[in-house]
Amino acid sequence: MKFKPQALNPYLSARHYFGSEQRRHRERADLSLVRLAEILNSSKSTLARIETAELMPPPDLPRKLDAAFGTDEHFHDLYQLAKREAHPDQYRRYMDFEASSEIIEQYGAQVLPGLLQTEAYTRAFFGFLPGLTKEKLEERVAARMARQERQRSDLPPYRWAIIDESALRRPVGGRECMFNQLASLLRQVDTPDSKVQVMPFSAGPHSLMGGALTLLTLTDGSTAAYEEGIESGHLYEDLEAVKKWRKRYEVLRANALSLTESAELIRKAMEDYQTCDTAPS
Repeated sequence: MKFKPQALNPYLSARHYFGSEQRRHRERADLSLVRLAEILNSSKSTLARIETAELMPPPDLPRKLDAAFGTDEHFHDLYQLAKREAHPDQYRRYMDFEASSEIIEQYGAQVLPGLLQTEAYTRAFFGFLPGLTKEKLEERVAARMARQERQRSDLPPYRWAIIDESALRRPVGGRECMFNQLASLLRQVDTPDSKVQVMPFSAGPHSLMGGALTLLTLTDGSTAAYEEGIESGHLYEDLEAVKKWRKRYEVLRANALSLTESAELIRKAMEDYQTCDTAPS
């Protein structure tokens, strides 16, 4: 399929300017995306997404562009600006990445990650947020459930979640809601497409206990990191920044309970929420 350039306003952000400059120099050199990809040892799709500001340029691209176009350090300088600016709509961009990721790795502290939540748990959680009308509440619940549809497709992403024990012990939505939520979680502990570990209280403090983290591995092999606090989150696409979060996640994974131990702890937590309705027959 032939690539059709999209309209691009270079003055929206440094990322847009970088993309427009790459396109301008490419067209001035009379190079197609395919030919430029060959020269740079890159991929056509990556260069196309950079030109439309959909993708942060990889760290080694500015040097290659400057060498290919003879532009001294023009692209190097643009990259220094682009990599430091926040994307104008980071959460929407994160959602786009999540929807197309091959691997999704998450850490959840006080609350279970959205991709693991039951509908009842989601509704109870959002119900505690101030200022939500009934209509807005239902919109959020529907949106979160829609994110899980890909997990039931023929090609689901591979998911690995590390759950802090506090998320198992803090009741959300009542005993029956929590029992069913943990039962759902238990079913996802060790499947071909899903792994769940628990970070127990006994492990003590760790570097991610102040928030939540998601690592997204995209189809081209690149990785983005989304770190989330109480009221805000930040999407990282720069290679060095993502490496930092990856190291923290790997340390956490190494110190969490094994899959078997995690399943046993989830079962024990379920006993605290067991009622006559949820008791096994």
